Parts: sequence; C-alpha cells; structure tokens
Amino acid sequence: MSFTVFIPRDTSALAAGAHRISALIRAEAKNRQLDLNVIRNGSRGMFWLEPLIEVATKNGRIAYGPVTESDISSLFDAEFYLGKPNHPLCLGQTENIPYLAKQQRLTFARAGIIDPVNITDYLQYDGFKGLQKALTLSSQATIDEVTSSGLRGRGGAAFPTGIKWQTVHDCPAEQKYIVCNADEGDSGSFADRLVMEADPFMLIEGMIIAGLAVGANQGYIYLRSEYPVAHAILNQAIENAYAHGYLGDDILSGGKTFHLEVRLGAGAYICGEETSLLESLEGKRGLVRFKPPLPAIEGLFGRPTVINNVLSLAAIPYILAEGGSSYANYGMGRSKGTLPFQLAGNVNQGGLIELAFGLTLRELLNEFAGGTFTGKPMHAIQVGGPLGAYLPEEQWDTPLDYESFSAIQAVLGHGSIVVFDDTVDMLEQARFSMEFCVAESCGKCTPCRIGSVRGVEVIDKIRAGDNTEQNIELLEDLCETMIHGSLCAMGGMTPFPVQSAFKHFAENVDAAITKQAGEQ
Repeated sequence: MSFTVFIPRDTSALAAGAHRISALIRAEAKNRQLDLNVIRNGSRGMFWLEPLIEVATKNGRIAYGPVTESDISSLFDAEFYLGKPNHPLCLGQTENIPYLAKQQRLTFARAGIIDPVNITDYLQYDGFKGLQKALTLSSQATIDEVTSSGLRGRGGAAFPTGIKWQTVHDCPAEQKYIVCNADEGDSGSFADRLVMEADPFMLIEGMIIAGLAVGANQGYIYLRSEYPVAHAILNQAIENAYAHGYLGDDILSGGKTFHLEVRLGAGAYICGEETSLLESLEGKRGLVRFKPPLPAIEGLFGRPTVINNVLSLAAIPYILAEGGSSYANYGMGRSKGTLPFQLAGNVNQGGLIELAFGLTLRELLNEFAGGTFTGKPMHAIQVGGPLGAYLPEEQWDTPLDYESFSAIQAVLGHGSIVVFDDTVDMLEQARFSMEFCVAESCGKCTPCRIGSVRGVEVIDKIRAGDNTEQNIELLEDLCETMIHGSLCAMGGMTPFPVQSAFKHFAENVDAAITKQAGEQ
C-alpha cells in the first residue's frame, strides 16, 4: 500500500529545514519498509507552521506542523502516514485550520495543494481554463473581461489593468511586449514569491492571456536575484509549458504565438519601479525614465509594453475562467476583488491572508496575527512596504482598500503589513526610511538623491537635541520638497513614514531625544 505525503519546497519551508525533513522522512519510511510517495508542494502561507507536512487521506489532507527532525520517529510511531490524529503536531484537516478556513482564496486557491512544476496537477485544479476561454475570444473581448473585473495593479500603484491593456492593444506596432515585474523588494512582502514558488503556471497563464489580448508575442519575467528557489521553479515550469504546447509558436495548435523567459535583476530596489526595470531589462543601469511617454506606448526597446506585477497577472486566469463580474463581486467601492495581505514583523502567526478588500486592519490583526511574538502590545504598523506610513492604533479601524488608505495619507501598496510592539524606537524608524532611500535611490533626481542624505543628517541632529524645534521644521520642509519634486515614488514616498512617525508618535520621538540627552 502506498501513502502520499506533501512536504513544501518553497523558500520559507526550506529555511525551516524542509529539505532535511524530507530526506529523513524518506529514510525512515525505507527503514520501516513503507511505500511513501513524497510530493514537494508549495507553501500554504502559514509560516509559523513550517515545515507543514500533509498526508493525503480519503477525508482530505491531514496536517502536521511545525515538524522538526526530532519529531520524525514519533510521527511514524503514531502512523501519521495514515492521517491518524494521535500526535501532538496533528492539526486536523488542513482546510479546516482557521487561518486558512477564514480566507477567500481566488489567486492562491492552488497554493500548497499542487506540485508547482507538475502541469497535470495544474490542469486537475482548473489550470489553463482561463487560457482556453481566451483562445475563443477576440482580443477586445478579453480586455473587456479584465476591465469589467475592476482589477487594479497589485504592485502598489493600483492603476486599472484594463486601461493599461487597452492602451497597448490600441498602439499600432508590429512588436509589443508583456513584462512581469517580479522584483519584489518591499520589506514584509512575499506574495509574489509565493505565487512563483507555489503556482508558477498561474503566472505563465496570465502572461499568455495578456499577450493574446494586446498582440504581444514575447514576455519577460524580471525576477529579483534574491529569489533563487523561485528562479529554478519558474524555469522548470516554463520548460514544461513549452513541452506541453502552452508556450511557443503554435499555442495548443491554435496558431497563436507567445514566448516567455526569466531575466534576473541585480539587487537594486529601484528596479521595482517600472521604468527603471525596463532600463535594466535592456541591459542598462537601472535609472528612472521621465514620463511621458508611458511604457504602454514606448516601453521595452521603445515598443508598447504591458508591465504588470506578479499578483496582477496571477489574477487574470481566474477572471477569464469565471468572468470579470465574478471577480468584481468581491471587494468594496473601487477596490474590487481580493488582495493577498502579507502579515509579518512582531506577530505570532505571520503568513499570507487572501481576503476581499474591505475588512479593517484591526479585524485582520485580531483574526490572524495571534498577538505579538514578544507578548507586548502592538504599537505601530507599517502597511505597503518601506515607503508606507506608520499607523497608530487610532487608524487601525481603517478599511483595507485603496481609497480609505489614501484618505488617511497612507498606502495599501502591495498589501504587506509589518507590526511593531511598544518597544520600537520611532525616531530610528524615521531615520531608517531616509537611510533606505540613500542606499536605494537611482540618483537621477536631486530631491531624492540629496534630500535623503540631508534627511538622515537632520534626524541625527534632532536625536542629538541640536536645535530640535528648528530641525523638525527643516525636516518637514525637506519632506515636502521630496514629495513634490522627486521624479518617482522612491523619493516622493520616502517622507511618508518619516512624517507619520513625527505626527502620530510624537511621544516616542520625544522619549528618544530625552534618552539620547541622558546618555550624553
């Protein structure tokens, strides 16, 4: 009799020892003369439970975690491979774990369920259903479905995806491109990586559909070099897609062409900005371009180009398969669909939570975070990456949607949420924002390049008690100059966390200054 066990192979599970656990489980099964079929799946996105081992049973998968090397012998003694519940690490049916059961997974519906490079697995769970439909539609009808879904760019800018596609579609050019921005560099963000490591065919399918819709026959995934596991999985998945006729010169014998390859970045945060990304993709230094022209009109190699984030393109297969209106039924206001929130920082239960727009930040934290890891009260929360504002508790009842966050001068961005407890030094966090810009600015515009350097210097003077009031006023002027004078969001948004730290956490800033004075 054969037993099937799932052991994740994504970066988070590997960091927790999944490869070693897999090898030991195979060895123990061999010693006990058990026929164990080990499948390396993707992560379910519950990182505090990694490595999360699952066993296939007639009643669904049974989960055990987090599994350590010392647990393996006792797991076999408890006959975990039969899905028996008599082990302390048994979590019951995976789908009934509250963290998963309370989610609305559209984009991540297959994450952790399939072998990420097995195309048969992907097909079994509705894979390429959206592409099959797109092949029967005109390019305009495909774009209309995307427009009606209300999908907005999930990379942070929230620009309507349908309008971007329509612009490229309407450009009269023989050569057009689809570029996927997979340079996921924001602190606390990992949803792109999970897509690429857990369900890469979904991204491939989304890019093929985009190519068919706008008339592009070549796509590139611009991947950050810090994601070697995603790189290997993507390349294997692309190779399999070519072998099965989903990529190439005659897609599924339908006469359509689309080619796809992965290009690695070189570690520059600024290349997450779309025009810098294009420069890098063309083999140049990653510098921000002036706009106009927009990349949709003059993008890669001067040709009309769709640049979408991983999550935007990953949402496309569902939209085509189920219809734009089905996707638009989720969410609120102009924020349609779902967003994969990424919960990180000082929490007990970090991971990925896909939900429709509209619940509040406090509700999400109460339902999923499990409190802070240190046991201390939550104090400040940064949403939307290192350029997002720090939110005090009085703003935690803000609905998680683009418009509500904009109204409080915050950004929802990519959906990352980083939690800090009450020991955080908010003045240091403000300094870090400027320091980050110093390190990552492309250097093209003065407000960003010079402003961030001066910002660090001014904050250091404030901490030292050097003309504090005057320097706080100077810092505010500097922030406004960066916001209104910078060429791109890097310099334009760096002041947001700085301003929020001084505005909402004045007591912490004063305490930091007082502490510094006491140490001198």
